[in-house]
Amino acid sequence: MPPQPIVAIVGRPNVGKSTLFNRLVGERVAIVEDIPGTTRDRVYGTSEWNGRRFTVVDTGGLELEPGSQIEERVQDQARIAIREADEILFVVDAAAGLAPLDHDVADALRRAARPTILVVNKADNPRREAEGAEFHALGFEPTLMISAQHGRGTGDLADEIVERLPAVSDAERAASVRTDDQLSAQELLELEEAEIGPPRVAIVGRPNTGKSTFVNRVLGQERMIVADQPGTTRDPVDTAVELDGEQMVLIDTAGIRRRGAIDRGIERYSVLRSMKAIDRADVAVVLTDATEGYTAQDAHVVGYVLDAGKGIVLVINKWDALEKDGHTTDRWLKVLRREAPYLAWADIVFASGRTGQRVERVLREARRVADERLRRVPTAELNRVVTDAVRDHPPAHVRNRLPKLYYATQVAIRPPTFVVFVNDPQLIHFSYKRYLENRVRDGFGFLGTPIRLLFRPRTSDPEYRRTGPTRRPARSTRRR
Repeated sequence: MPPQPIVAIVGRPNVGKSTLFNRLVGERVAIVEDIPGTTRDRVYGTSEWNGRRFTVVDTGGLELEPGSQIEERVQDQARIAIREADEILFVVDAAAGLAPLDHDVADALRRAARPTILVVNKADNPRREAEGAEFHALGFEPTLMISAQHGRGTGDLADEIVERLPAVSDAERAASVRTDDQLSAQELLELEEAEIGPPRVAIVGRPNTGKSTFVNRVLGQERMIVADQPGTTRDPVDTAVELDGEQMVLIDTAGIRRRGAIDRGIERYSVLRSMKAIDRADVAVVLTDATEGYTAQDAHVVGYVLDAGKGIVLVINKWDALEKDGHTTDRWLKVLRREAPYLAWADIVFASGRTGQRVERVLREARRVADERLRRVPTAELNRVVTDAVRDHPPAHVRNRLPKLYYATQVAIRPPTFVVFVNDPQLIHFSYKRYLENRVRDGFGFLGTPIRLLFRPRTSDPEYRRTGPTRRPARSTRRR
């Protein structure tokens, strides 16, 4: 499939670029705050209008004299977006009026020689529209008055964007009008399998563990802004990469802290976006800092991933910064077995995003874990494993009743989910559930992905119909 045209949104800080981005892509992807400099990294989204799809890029505000290292990197990101773009939306602020910096940005865009639409934002009423006429002095045509927040004039803007996009080839047009009734059975099958899409891998962790450095190493370019300051990344950023001829999508996220440590405002929204990124990912690569050890905050991040039922690759990052001997790896694994026994089935890689050590291995392990989440186990083989497990270690009696396991079957993938039919689910102790899960893993692997075992009553069982589910005795409220 040919690449989609790219439309970059640029302008000075705090003119409403992120609000317009969210309006065009149809969801709140970029963080919007009344604070200049909220957007830092390039944020990509897809928009569709009148049958044309195009990629929209949100950028940080352009300034001539950035005041810090991070602001300088923001300017670099915006300039890269301008170079990549097929079309530019130059956004200005009708409420604030024409500013000297608008002239400077206009000069920079003229030098870039890209098709440009001047977008006068925050023109919320006819008076603002009339005042916005002063922006014609910048010399760009067309000039459109809109309100991104309220949607006023954004339909006309979308029409102008589509009209100026690169022409569609005959082959693309023919492919776009094919319908399901024109596809063969084999093509339909391939289409159904393709709906799963390439694996989505979220790079997560507590602040300042090297997530953006890791992504930049994978991409071979500074796509993410990197600085020795926690919280540099704010928006989740999706990036398509290819490894061994296969596609995957990397999602760089903001650092996740435990709830009590999250500041209000921008950081709170960043963490919420990171949680949403985990929800839509297949696998989470959790980065920890080898120089600081496995901390309580790392455990919180892992807990988020496990609660979401996602695959996990635990990366001990900054491995190059650690003084090592022949037993360093064993000591780390011993600590993890003691402090995080719930990760006994997780994949662990010792790597360095700064030097590139084992970075490709991390990606291969993430892809393998994504494949594990899609694995289906034949019912006959599953029941053989469960039967052997019960024979080797039968469940204990509960109040003179014997738990009975009849059969098991897999009912879902992503994560692999199994239903075990029993005479009464209340009779199955949690330790026995854990034992069965371990036996299933021993039999079929599932390294790196959580699996779920659901216990359901076989309602046709005479004992269940006679006694019903086991009731646990009520706790007495009488004082002793």
